Amino acid sequence: MTQQLPRDHPDVPAPRVGVLIVNLGTPDAPDAKAVKRYLKEFLSDRRVVEIPPIVWQPILRGVILTTRPKKSAHAYAKVWTDRGSPLAFHTADTAEALKGAFGDQVLVDWAMRYGNPSIPSRLAAMKATGCERILIAPLYPQYSSATTGTANDAVFRALGDMRWQPAIRTLPPYHDDPAYIAALKASAQRYLAALNFTPDVLLASFHGMPERTLHLGDPYHCQSRKTARLLSEALGQEVVVSFQSRFGRAKWLEPATDTTLAKMASEGVRSVAVMMPGFSADCLETLEEIALQGAETFRANGGKNFACIPCLNADSEAITLYESLISRELGGWLNVTNQGSP
Repeated sequence: MTQQLPRDHPDVPAPRVGVLIVNLGTPDAPDAKAVKRYLKEFLSDRRVVEIPPIVWQPILRGVILTTRPKKSAHAYAKVWTDRGSPLAFHTADTAEALKGAFGDQVLVDWAMRYGNPSIPSRLAAMKATGCERILIAPLYPQYSSATTGTANDAVFRALGDMRWQPAIRTLPPYHDDPAYIAALKASAQRYLAALNFTPDVLLASFHGMPERTLHLGDPYHCQSRKTARLLSEALGQEVVVSFQSRFGRAKWLEPATDTTLAKMASEGVRSVAVMMPGFSADCLETLEEIALQGAETFRANGGKNFACIPCLNADSEAITLYESLISRELGGWLNVTNQGSP
C-alpha cells in the first residue's frame, strides 16, 4: 500500500545515486580579470600554499595578483578554444560520456574545485534531484593534499550548509590500479604509433609539488614514481620521470621538466615524446607549458622531434577506466534507492 503524504508536505524527489567528478578548475575567460578571480581563490587555499595567511595574503594580494593575472591570461589565450577552457570541456565531455553507464538511477555530474561550476552548487543541485548517496570522484590518479585533499575538504564544507545531507563516498587514488595503467598504456601506444618518428626517450612529466610536502607525509611523489614504474613495465621500455609547474622560491620535487628537456637535447637526444600521467585532462599546464614551452626548450637546446601525448581526456581509454573505478566504488549502493524515503 502506497503511503500518503500530507497535502502540505514538501515535494520529495525519488531517491537516486549521484557521481560527481571533480577537476582542479579554470578561469571563466582568458582575460586578466577572470584569471585574477581564479588565482585569488586557488592561491588562498591553505592546502595549496602552506604559508600562514598573515604572511601570505599581503604577498598574494600585492605583487602576485597585481602582476601574474595578465601574464597568465596571455598563456590561457594560447590554449583557449571555441568551446572555452580545455580542462572544462574535457571534464564535461567525460561526465557526458559516463551518463547511463551505471543505470538510469545514477546521475553523473561534474564540478571544479576552483571556479565554475563549483562543488557546492553541483552538490546542491544533485541533492535537489534526489541524490541521497553521492560518490565524489576527484580525477587525480596520485593523491596529494593540494589536489584530492582539498577537493574533499570543499565537499565536506558544503555538507555543513545542508539540512538533509546525502551519504558521501570518495574515490581513492588510483595511481597503481591495473585499469589506470592499462589506459595509459593503450593511449600512449595509440599516439606513439601515429608519430612519423620514433622517440629516443619517453618522458612522464608530473605536476610538481614543494619538496617539503614529501617529508611531511604527502604520498604524491612516491605514487607518481610508482605509476611511471608500472607504465614502464607495461610498455616494455624506460619511462623517464620529471616534475613541472614550479611556483615560488621553495625547493620543488626534482628533476624539473624544463631542465630535463634542455639537458636531454644538449646531450644528444634528438627525439622525445612527453606524456603527463598525473593530469586527467589537457589544460594550461599540458598544452601551454609542455606542448608549447616544452617543445621550444627542447629544440632551442639542439633537439629536433618533439611530441606531446594528449591526456586521457574523454577518450575511450578514459571512459573504460572511469567505468571500472566508479562501478567498484558504487558497490552496495545500486538497487537500494527505493529504501528509506517517505
